[in-house]
Amino acid sequence: MKFLAKIFTWWDGATIGTLLHSWRHGEHVGTDAQGNRYYRSRRKSSDGRERRWVIYDGSNDASRVPPEWHGWLHGAFDDVPESYLPPARIWEADYTPNATGTPAAYLPQGALQRGGRRAAATGDYEAWSPDS
Repeated sequence: MKFLAKIFTWWDGATIGTLLHSWRHGEHVGTDAQGNRYYRSRRKSSDGRERRWVIYDGSNDASRVPPEWHGWLHGAFDDVPESYLPPARIWEADYTPNATGTPAAYLPQGALQRGGRRAAATGDYEAWSPDS
């Protein structure tokens, strides 16, 4: 069943074509804490650049790429992040997935999903009008 899912779905992990391309033309350079695998092309393109890509372990959501790997994917630096990053600081928060569109999404007071009611204005705002 998983094989059929790889053929017909693109939103959860890599398709068969991406896996074959990565196996044939890519070089695995690292894996992040979430299990996402990062690749670069074995040969440089005609303009001298190498292609870089990620195969997600789970849903294909770009917000799942940590900042250090994001910089590597976009060519900000050449070495893989694991080779020179300092250890995480105590105050750094762990990764949380993008919750937009889920029941866990942030809904401010006044959001339609929370009834659409917000606190009354305090009276310190004066609306602009062309007559004044």
